[in-house]
Amino acid sequence: MSDDAQVSGTITIDAPPEVVFAILADPKQHSRIDGSGSVGSVIAAPDRLTATGDTFSVHMKLFGLPYRIRNRVVEFEENRRIAWRHFTANRWRYELEPTADGGTTVTETFDASRADRVTDTVVRAAKFPERNRAGIVATLQRLKQAAEADAARP
Repeated sequence: MSDDAQVSGTITIDAPPEVVFAILADPKQHSRIDGSGSVGSVIAAPDRLTATGDTFSVHMKLFGLPYRIRNRVVEFEENRRIAWRHFTANRWRYELEPTADGGTTVTETFDASRADRVTDTVVRAAKFPERNRAGIVATLQRLKQAAEADAARP
């Protein structure tokens, strides 16, 4: 596997973990926080992801081409961690740590460490680590804005 099999970013958000997690566990909010410009509307999803094995499908756009993708939750710990994957072994993971002042430190990771050789070659050839690094930075900023706005609501 390549050295860039995992790409991460971290941000501190002035909102409690349950507010941040509520956004991440609601597939209908993923386009609200997506910084890559690739996530579109939900096709099918529960109102809230609640366990490993839950699935959701969304409209996507990559390299200008629209497509649909089905994701499955592969890691779930309420208010602490959620990750999903689609047909490849690549995972999108969010880990939440409460801060002493009532906020949350969030780490988002694109994890291609489980990919087979063919998938790894495609991921690197399409420059996904670099693209995802930029998308993670933008997504974390949007997640911060969304969670802080939600936390400020009465």
